[in-house]
Amino acid sequence: MTALDLAGPVAVVGTGTMGQGIAQVALVAGHPVRLYDTAPGRARAAAEEIGARLDRLVEKDRLTGAERDAARARLRPAESLSELADSGLVVEAVLERLDVKQRLLRELEDIVPDDCLLATNTSSLSVTAIGGALRNPGRFVGLHFFNPAPLLPLVEVVSGFATDVTSATRAYELARAWGKTPVACADTPGFIVNRIARPFYAEAFAVYEAQAADPATIDAVLRESGGFRMGAFELTDLIGQDVNESVTRSVWEAFFQDVRFTPSLAQRRLVESGRHGRKTGHGWYDYGDRGERPEPHTAEKVQPPAYVVAEGDLGPASELLALIREAGIQVREDEEDHGTRLVLPGGGQLALADGQTAVEFRDVVYFDLALDYRRATRIALSHSQDTQTQTLAEATGLFQALGKDVSVIGDVPGLIVARTVARIIDLAHDAVAKGVATEEDIDTAMRQGVSYPLGPFEWSRRLGRSWAYDVLDDLHMRDPSGRYAPSLALYRHAYASEKREGTP
Repeated sequence: MTALDLAGPVAVVGTGTMGQGIAQVALVAGHPVRLYDTAPGRARAAAEEIGARLDRLVEKDRLTGAERDAARARLRPAESLSELADSGLVVEAVLERLDVKQRLLRELEDIVPDDCLLATNTSSLSVTAIGGALRNPGRFVGLHFFNPAPLLPLVEVVSGFATDVTSATRAYELARAWGKTPVACADTPGFIVNRIARPFYAEAFAVYEAQAADPATIDAVLRESGGFRMGAFELTDLIGQDVNESVTRSVWEAFFQDVRFTPSLAQRRLVESGRHGRKTGHGWYDYGDRGERPEPHTAEKVQPPAYVVAEGDLGPASELLALIREAGIQVREDEEDHGTRLVLPGGGQLALADGQTAVEFRDVVYFDLALDYRRATRIALSHSQDTQTQTLAEATGLFQALGKDVSVIGDVPGLIVARTVARIIDLAHDAVAKGVATEEDIDTAMRQGVSYPLGPFEWSRRLGRSWAYDVLDDLHMRDPSGRYAPSLALYRHAYASEKREGTP
């Protein structure tokens, strides 16, 4: 790999997990690297740990022995900041405290050359605020790597309010030369990923707090219907409940306690109890020797209906009609009705989650959104106390006949996947409208930073321009706190579509 030319070595200050990872990336890209840490002996120990990881890359045939030896020769621990005086780039990865980072960077500014690029790997602090302590904040930029830095491709290149365009461009091109996938964004709370990912956790926790479903069921639906790699509960257990809640709280406070980012009380109680996830042996799930992973709620097998009546094309769930026919169930089409639902033999209706609740209607079962109804292995259904037993049974049997496990949850508007995806799409549109990043960079960031199956704008194009707005508008009517109020950007997006289609 060819490294982008720098005027001097890459220096990494802070030798924790992220600092070591960034140093390894720069080393493998061909740069001389200097490591510094305030703790005596820590930089030398970190250099040895990096060397051991290079050995493992050789064992896995990802590096040759010669490449490893050359990388080791380029790595040097520093005993003082003054040894970084010839650096071309300094990346700080120290404690997430504004005063600590500002003090360090002020010291570095007096040591390094004027053309040295200064960067922070902060994930939660304002790049603008950190750079505000510098005499020349124009050369200061955010380089937010994801953990583990050597493996994950995404790097958010964050421009503070005073960052020069040339500095941001240099940082972007450097990350790309290192084999990473850079995305450019303005300095906003949470940057791209941690801003737009909040609903993935928040909506799962909200469904749990409403006692509509347990964590195992919610996780299973997000994975098996939504196509997400992990559910919200298992993912936050892996991240650490304390870490995840801290990021959520930081974004919420930075947005002046915007209700859209309100932290979860249930997660707060988990953190207060010391159940931080895998690292403590207990989080939402028990990871002890005798801990057993709970199974998601799965409905018992029942007979499928002999036929269904399709009123409309089911919109984003239209592929279900072909699957139903393939399962040997007759589909009768009502060409005079322009709705988007199925009528079951007993007279009850089956409708795609739209932000309304089943209790509002005489006899309705809602089904959740799926990334791909053909490949989905599970579907969530919701019903109310007024839903007929026969209607729920026919709806359950229908999806079971399509090869799906069925999880019946409480009567929450938007079920699980639909409300989550709608809110993610909304935050993404809002971010673009406010100049945070481009649509392309946001989609890239969400796919590569948190492994979403689709980026928000890819979801939006697949589901239709007005789908997310309509779902959130319905949710907002049932929860007028502002949490689900569609953004002006999403409204404009949906309304522009309607105008093009000739709606008066």
